[in-house]
Amino acid sequence: MQVVAQSTDPVRISFLAALLRDAGIACMVLDAHISAMEGGIGAFPRRLAVPSEDAARARQVLAEAGE
Repeated sequence: MQVVAQSTDPVRISFLAALLRDAGIACMVLDAHISAMEGGIGAFPRRLAVPSEDAARARQVLAEAGE
């Protein structure tokens, strides 16, 4: 797995995950639970990870979307 994006904004992470899934790329949100536990102060960003073999394509999809 490789991390292709990170953010403290859960809406942005959700949007990026939707972009990847629409492109047929499986993804996983890491650190979602710790981010919720810290009370939303933004100390722990959520990370979006994809399988290593899809990382280059995922970065391209995100770049084409302006991310």
